[in-house]
Amino acid sequence: SMSTYENYHQTSQVYDKTRSAGGVKIIRSALAESKLPLEKQILVDAGCGTGLFAAAMVNHVQRVEAVDLNSGMLAKAQEKMLSEEKSGRINFHQSTIDALPLPDESVDAVMTNQVLHHLPDDESSGWPKHYKVFQEFSRVLKPGGSLIINSCSHQQLEHGFWFYRFIPKALRAVKEKHVDLDMLSELLQRSGFTNTHHKVPLEVVMQGEALFNAEGPLDPDWRSGDSIWSLVSDEDLPGVLQYIKTLGDSGKLETFMQQHDKPRASIGQITFTIARKQLSA
Repeated sequence: SMSTYENYHQTSQVYDKTRSAGGVKIIRSALAESKLPLEKQILVDAGCGTGLFAAAMVNHVQRVEAVDLNSGMLAKAQEKMLSEEKSGRINFHQSTIDALPLPDESVDAVMTNQVLHHLPDDESSGWPKHYKVFQEFSRVLKPGGSLIINSCSHQQLEHGFWFYRFIPKALRAVKEKHVDLDMLSELLQRSGFTNTHHKVPLEVVMQGEALFNAEGPLDPDWRSGDSIWSLVSDEDLPGVLQYIKTLGDSGKLETFMQQHDKPRASIGQITFTIARKQLSA
């Protein structure tokens, strides 16, 4: 299955508490650069999760086609947008993102937000699952249509999340699941996309204010906001939490957080990769 490293059903319960549709302005302005006015566009949300980004876009476009494999997430998204679904502004589909239930060249834009690292893919074989997904995005997009990928660069993973310092093994594993930006651009080019560029919203913090709660990592609800914690083994977790507690007890945790959070201001946490499907020859 696509959710290779965590039980999403359980997570959808608390997921929204710690997340927001950070950077959605970049998505809106990227889509607005198209010849077709934003309010006429059909937008696919590939891996919509609990619908944070779909909800932030649904009143700006003609229609959203929201796709997720997980029924718990999809139900949460649906609850958010009952009236929009009724009025035909959004449709929900339970499906993988490499086989979208949509016709060829039927949509104007595709967005995928913090989804691709959940693909059970493999760098050593050239990221075949990503390639397949990008070819599928290309299939459903009209020529000239927009693709917007929200992901983390390796540099952002290394320096944008202060608490990753506590869990270096999990960080290594997470980096192995994230295609870095150069490779992402290459895969997109091979899949028929052009004009690829990157935008970083430096102000966006995925966890919101919660990021600056130095004792956050001690709280299971707080940890559920970032799937990296599911990569910390049951045998490693107690030691990690004990170390954080010890820092806290000795009055050093706050300073630790501030010191390791510093680089984020100039690196950010997320990158939007924006590309267009090539126009037919």
